[in-house]
Amino acid sequence: MNITVASIISLVIGFAVTALLGYVLIPVLHKLKFGQTILVDIGPKWHAKKQGTPTMGGIMFIIGTILAAVVTYLICKLTGSSAFSVAEEFRAIEYTEIFGGILLAVLFALVGFADDYIKVVKKRNLGLTEIQKTIPQLVIAVVYLACYYRVNGSSMYVPFVGDVDLHFFYWIFGVCVIYGAINAVNFTDGIDGLCGSVTLVTAVAFTVAAILYKTASVSILAAALAGACAGYLIWNHYPAKVMMGDTGSMFLGGLVVALAYAINMPIILLLFGFIYVVEAMSDVIQIGSIKIRHKKVFKMAPIHHHFEMCGWNEVKIVRIFTLVNAIACAIGMVLIYFGDNRIM
Repeated sequence: MNITVASIISLVIGFAVTALLGYVLIPVLHKLKFGQTILVDIGPKWHAKKQGTPTMGGIMFIIGTILAAVVTYLICKLTGSSAFSVAEEFRAIEYTEIFGGILLAVLFALVGFADDYIKVVKKRNLGLTEIQKTIPQLVIAVVYLACYYRVNGSSMYVPFVGDVDLHFFYWIFGVCVIYGAINAVNFTDGIDGLCGSVTLVTAVAFTVAAILYKTASVSILAAALAGACAGYLIWNHYPAKVMMGDTGSMFLGGLVVALAYAINMPIILLLFGFIYVVEAMSDVIQIGSIKIRHKKVFKMAPIHHHFEMCGWNEVKIVRIFTLVNAIACAIGMVLIYFGDNRIM
């Protein structure tokens, strides 16, 4: 079994588990009355019709991703698969790539779960305060960076440049990347199917990149995420039968960051996660403009709401945004293929 086959197996398992979980989890969420609270003051008024749609649906793809990655990993190990190369005999690196990445994502998902729980069960619409979310996010980021530093040092790879040692700035850069990515993915989760579709494309890009690097553990994890996102979209495409909640979006953000670090190229998130960046920057620009100029740049932020206010329907926004992210991922793949001498 080579890396490509292992990745396909992981993708299929992730898809099947997540899709099937919808039949079990969604009725349970309905029964528990874990419905989404729609705040019309921070989104289009017509989103009010989504009030009560089950949330915390991210649990579906969290289980699907983890189960697919672990099962495929064990299959490869037990069968002595050729997917794992000699270069991966360093167990610390391998564990950081797959299990460290999963742990990072799960820890962020727990922060998101606390936020969702307060909103849904405690009936506090705003959930955790910004400081209550930020502190654990920063702590998790620092702990992950410390673990990564122990096995990979403070350098990162930049296409056409090579290894760049960040020295002290490794910590500042890392915290900014992780914290920014987590919240950028969260911003992207604003309309039916958007975050799942964009992340599906991003996960596929990481899968292909990992196959090029012959890094089985990363390709298996990325493929598991891609399959799980596809399975989730069966239930989350417009009109959504379930929403991922902060539980899901923070898990996705954590895992996407982990994949970028696993190939030692966090800077590639600017392209592989292009829509995440656009969503986050639109919010920053909007807030900055209001505070400084007392004027809005967009009709509503994040930017997917701006296009809604311009008359685009949710399906059109998802298709265009996903296509844009796919184009950015393709550009990123070109940079990796021609600009990375680690690819043999």
